[in-house]
Amino acid sequence: MARSEGDRCPGVLAVHQAADGGLARVRVPGGRLTSEQVDVLRRAAADLGDGRLELTSRANVQLRGLRPDGPRQLSDRLYAAGLLPSLQHELVRNIVASPLSGLDQRSRYDVLPVATALDRALCNRPALADLPGRFLFTLDDGRGDLADLKADVAVRALDDQSALLSLGTRAVGVQWDQVPELMLAVAQAFLDVRDQEWRIAEVPDGAGRILQRLGLQSTEDVPTKATQLTAGRYGSALVVTVPLGSLTPEQAAALSQAGDDIRITPWRSVVVPVSTTGLAEVGLAEVGLITTPDSVWEGVTACAGRPGCAKALADVRADAARMLPELRRDGRRVHWSGCERRCGKPAGRFVDFLAVGNGYLMDGKRV
Repeated sequence: MARSEGDRCPGVLAVHQAADGGLARVRVPGGRLTSEQVDVLRRAAADLGDGRLELTSRANVQLRGLRPDGPRQLSDRLYAAGLLPSLQHELVRNIVASPLSGLDQRSRYDVLPVATALDRALCNRPALADLPGRFLFTLDDGRGDLADLKADVAVRALDDQSALLSLGTRAVGVQWDQVPELMLAVAQAFLDVRDQEWRIAEVPDGAGRILQRLGLQSTEDVPTKATQLTAGRYGSALVVTVPLGSLTPEQAAALSQAGDDIRITPWRSVVVPVSTTGLAEVGLAEVGLITTPDSVWEGVTACAGRPGCAKALADVRADAARMLPELRRDGRRVHWSGCERRCGKPAGRFVDFLAVGNGYLMDGKRV
């Protein structure tokens, strides 16, 4: 079946034309980038776009303001850097993994190798290139950090041998050596039973029909409460919050120098495996990145707003910077939206700032 009508998820080859130029979204399965790949993205943004790297709510990277000849040059650079292994599958490599997997005591199983195996197997299945760009796989290392993402196919570690594979509220116990093939079997079954739906949850009794098609029976409860990840030290890792999820060229350069690889999170932050010297915190803080949990920027995100988006009613990023110190939000995440589409909103509960043309509504009330 062909891709769903109206599926306009941006990619590298399917660039979205925004008010400020081309918008390309680079899928980063598992959120993991080498320092060399960070540099490739940083230089591409500087040479071809507006210079910034945006982090998304699915742990991907966006480049904005691409000039007309930018997409072709960008795809060439990404292919050479190993960031575009399959042109046919570039929109469907939506795989989010627990960013701290294998780096602290709460990790029951290191899911990053599974994410790599899943991505490789996905790219080797021509039929799965027809998945909608919104279809999502998640791999949770057992801490429960990805529950709010509401993946189409989610796996959560129980221990180093077993896990739960879930579709919505239905879960099946599985062994780790089965996981990549079972997740892809679910994706193929979704293509077989859907009409024009983008997500399993949109298919009438989609989870039940898919499980029946695969000969699986749900027997487990699905954990639904997600933990929140804030800036600071976690075992051998440093979580770094990126203000409004937008990396300046200097910040991207500092991250590429902080270690051999980084991990992007779905919360517009970055995980840097570090030593215990504290040098990483100092260098990253010097360029405006947040390394401690007490910043006003912790948990705050925003859409592009004006002037980058033609639909936006306000420059939400400038307004957020101006108003944030005066606002109390009781530890909840905050998202600033330039219009009712609320692009880039975080999963789960959040304080909703919505531009209405002559000011803002906060959770429906004027501020």
